[in-house]
Amino acid sequence: MCGAKAPSENLTSWNHLRQLNLGFARDMEFDSYFRLTSYASVGAAVLALWVAGGIGLPLAIVFAGALVVGFRLEGTKWQLSERAALIVIVSSIPVFYLDWRVLTPMLLGIDANGAGVSPEASGIARGGIEVAVLSHLILFLSALKLWQRKADRDWFFLYLISFFTVLLAAGLTVSPIFLAVLIVYLLCVLSTVVAFEIQKARKKVTPTQTRLLVPPDNTLFRKLPMRLWRRRYLETRRLPLVSVGLLVLIVILALPFFLIAPRSATSALKRGGKSVGGFIGFSDNVTLGQIGELKASDEIFMHVRVDNLGGGSADRLRWRGVALDDFNGKAWKKSAIAERSQRKQSESGFFKLGTTEDINRLTAQTFILEPVDTPVIFAAPRVVAVQAKLPAITVDSEGAVQAGFHDQRRLVYRAYSDMSQPGINVLRADHMQYGIEAERYLELPSGLDPQVRALALQVIQEAGARNGYDEARAIEAYLRNNFGYTLEMKASGPDPLSDFLFHVKQGHCEYFATAMAIMLRTLGIPTRIVNGFLPGEYNEAAGAFTVRQSDAHSWVEVYFPQTNSWVTFDPTPPAGRTTHERTGLAGVISKYSEALELMWFQYVVGYDKQEQRSLITSMRTQLFDLRRSSMARFDQARAASALLLRPILFMLGGLLGLLCSLWLIRRVYRFGWSRALKVWQSGDAEETTRVDFYKRLLKLLEKQGVRRDLWQTPLEFASVVDRGEARAITNAYNRVRFGGEDLSEGEVQELHRLLRSLEVDSPK
Repeated sequence: MCGAKAPSENLTSWNHLRQLNLGFARDMEFDSYFRLTSYASVGAAVLALWVAGGIGLPLAIVFAGALVVGFRLEGTKWQLSERAALIVIVSSIPVFYLDWRVLTPMLLGIDANGAGVSPEASGIARGGIEVAVLSHLILFLSALKLWQRKADRDWFFLYLISFFTVLLAAGLTVSPIFLAVLIVYLLCVLSTVVAFEIQKARKKVTPTQTRLLVPPDNTLFRKLPMRLWRRRYLETRRLPLVSVGLLVLIVILALPFFLIAPRSATSALKRGGKSVGGFIGFSDNVTLGQIGELKASDEIFMHVRVDNLGGGSADRLRWRGVALDDFNGKAWKKSAIAERSQRKQSESGFFKLGTTEDINRLTAQTFILEPVDTPVIFAAPRVVAVQAKLPAITVDSEGAVQAGFHDQRRLVYRAYSDMSQPGINVLRADHMQYGIEAERYLELPSGLDPQVRALALQVIQEAGARNGYDEARAIEAYLRNNFGYTLEMKASGPDPLSDFLFHVKQGHCEYFATAMAIMLRTLGIPTRIVNGFLPGEYNEAAGAFTVRQSDAHSWVEVYFPQTNSWVTFDPTPPAGRTTHERTGLAGVISKYSEALELMWFQYVVGYDKQEQRSLITSMRTQLFDLRRSSMARFDQARAASALLLRPILFMLGGLLGLLCSLWLIRRVYRFGWSRALKVWQSGDAEETTRVDFYKRLLKLLEKQGVRRDLWQTPLEFASVVDRGEARAITNAYNRVRFGGEDLSEGEVQELHRLLRSLEVDSPK
C-alpha cells in the first residue's frame, strides 16, 4: 500500500518513543533526587546549629517550615525571582541592625552595661549576641535562597552557606550528639555534590546524545555494570550507595590525621556558654544559708573517675574545695594567714604538693570539671600531687589548691590523695595541747550567744566524753540525731547560728558544720569548715561519679596536734548526705548517654599529646608482643610441618594444573584454537568477544556465498538468509549487542550447536 510503513520502521518508531519516555521518567526521578539531597543538606546544617545551641527550638521549627515550603514551591511560578530576592535582602538590612542592637540583647537579657543572664536561661543562643545575630542572618539568607528560582550559582551558594553553618555549630559545642548530626550532614552533602556534578554534565549533553544514552529497557538498565556509564545514565538509586562509600573512604583517610593531631577541649566560639556562675561556698566569703541555692540545682558540675581507693574507703569520699577558718557570726572567710599561698610551676604538668609514708595509700582520681567561674581544684582530702595541663597552681596554708579560671572550657586533671587517718585509739590518746599556730582556729565571733557553749558542755557531759575525739563525735551525733534537714533558709536574725540551734532546729549543711565548729571552739578544740562536694552518683556505664550542684556540701575538720592531722567530721543528717539515684528506663538511658559524652570528651575532644604517647606506647607494646608470639608460633609450625610441606605443594600444583587444563579445553570448545589462546585483550576486546559468535556466523555464510551488505541490519540480513539457525543467532546477537544482556550457559551451548550445524553445510 502506498504510504504504509514497513513493520521494521513501525517497530523502530515505537522503540524510539519508548526510549524518550523512559528518558523523561529517569530525568524526573533524578531531578527529585537532586532537590531532595540539596534541601536535606541545608536542613542538616541548621539541625547541627540547633544541636550546638546556636539557635533556639522555636527558630529551628520556623526554619523547618520554611524548608518545606521552599521544597513545595520548587519549579512553580510562585518562586521569587533573583531581582525580588535582592530587593528583600536590601530592605532587611535595617531589620538586622535592629536585631543586633536591640532585639537580641533584649532576648538575651543583657542590659546597657553588658551584664546579663546566661544564654541558656534565655534559650536563644550559646555564643552571645554575635553568634545569635549571625545565626539569624544565615537562616534568613538560606530561606530566601530556598524560595528563589535557582541557577547553578544559587545552588552553590546554598551549599556554601550550609558549610559555614556547620562550621559555626562546630565552634559552639563539643557534644557527641553533634558528631551524629555531622555524619548525616556529610552524607547529604556528598550525595548533593555527586548529583550536582551530574546535573551540570546533563546540561551539556545534546538531545541526540541524550537519546543515545537513554536505556532501551528499564529491566535491562538495572543489570548494566558500572563500566558502561559512557553509554547509559548511572541509576539514581545507586547514588546514595556511592555517597556512603565516599563517606567511609573519607573517614578512613581522616583517621590517621585524627590520631596525629591533638585538639582543644573547648568550644572556640563559646563565650560564657555553660559557665556555671555564682558557686556559693567557693569564694573567700560564704554567708550562711546561701549554699541551699546551689543545692537546689541538678546541673552537672564534674565527673570523677576513681582508679583505686588506696588507704581510704568509699564512705569517706568527698571532693574537698576550700577551707575557711574565720567566722564573724554570719559568714565564713579566710583569715589573712590562710590567704597566704605558694605558687608551684611545672613544665611537665606534674605538681608535687606533699608526701606519703606509703605510695599504696594514694587514691588516684581523674576529674573532668565543667566550665565554672571558680579557680578551685577539687580532690579527695590531703592532696599529695596534681597532674594537669596547667602552667602553675597555687596552694594556700589550708591545703586548698587553685588554678586559673576556666569558665570557657572544661578542665581535666588527675589528683593523688592520701585519705588515711590515724586510728581511733591514737586520736583518743591525743592530749590536745596546741601551739600558737592553732589560735586562729579557736577564735569566736564577738557577741556569741553564751547558750552555745552551755549546749556544747551539756552534750559532752551527757555523752560521757573524756577526750577531744569523743567530744567531737558526741556533738556530731547530737546535731545529726536532733535536728532536721531542709534546703529552706529558716534561720535568720542578727545571730542565725543561735536561731538555728535553739529555735528553728532545721537547716542545711553549712548550718550543721558551722554549729559543730563553733561548739567545739567553745570547748577549746581547733576547727575549720570545708566546702566541697559529696561523691555524687556512681554511673556504672561510665565507671565514674557524676557530681551535680546539688551535691555541694560543707563539713568540719578537727585538728589533732599529736599526729598533726586534720580529721573529717560531718554533722549533717543522712537526708543531707544522700545522693539521688536515677532509676527506671529513663535513668538507664540517661546514664548511658552520660557515659557516651564522657568517653567522647576524654578520648576525642580531650585527645592530647599525652593520649598520643599513651596510644603509641600501647600499640608498640602490642605489636612487639604480637611479633614475638607470631615468630614463636611460626617456628613451631615450621618444625611440625616440615615433613608434610612437600606433599602438600605437589598436590596443590597438580590441582592447579588440572584446573588450568579444564579452563583451556572449555575455551577451545567455545572459541576455537586461534582465539582460545589469546590471553591478553585490548580495552574494547571484551565487548567483541561477547558477540564473536555472530562474526563466526557471517564467515560461515560467506563460505556458502551469502554476504551481508553494509546497508542491511542484522534482522534484515537474517530474513534474506531465511534459515532458522541464522535467525536464532541474530536474535541472540541483538540481545547482547544492543540490549546489554548476558547469555546463560545453556544459550551459549545452543549457539555453538547451531554454528556447528552450519559448518557441516559449508564447503571445505
